[in-house]
Amino acid sequence: MELRKVDEKNIWKIVGLSVREDQKNFVATNTQSILQAYTTITSGGVALPFGIYEEDELVGFVMFGFDGYEEGDPDYIKGSYGIWRFMIDEHFQGKGYGRKALEISLNYLRSFPCGEAKHCWLSYEPENTVAKKLYTSAGFKETGDVIGGEVISLLTL
Repeated sequence: MELRKVDEKNIWKIVGLSVREDQKNFVATNTQSILQAYTTITSGGVALPFGIYEEDELVGFVMFGFDGYEEGDPDYIKGSYGIWRFMIDEHFQGKGYGRKALEISLNYLRSFPCGEAKHCWLSYEPENTVAKKLYTSAGFKETGDVIGGEVISLLTL
């Protein structure tokens, strides 16, 4: 499994990925995510969107941010990596790709592509028990903080 940057060769396939109907309230569409990446980058911030590939098959999408601190955010977000989006296409769920993709994503972040950081954070809807289980199994711990109605979990890199 590997991460490949979003580019002109894969953008439309990535935009075409989707989660199951019952999961659509838990994650932004990939179109929305790529638009957020664009506006973050043009505003001087860091957003790193990638397709998730198993061999040559596109199975999901992940997007990272770095040092995306905004007024009112918890201090640990300063200078940290964030997993802003993480999804596996509905046709590839239940096959272990999510766990494998999270592992390679964390390995990528531990290479410190934007500079050294102590933490990686992410957020998820409280009702998304599948995401909570996956992230907890990777070592993320809930902080007790909630932003935009989403639970924040933190991992020491």
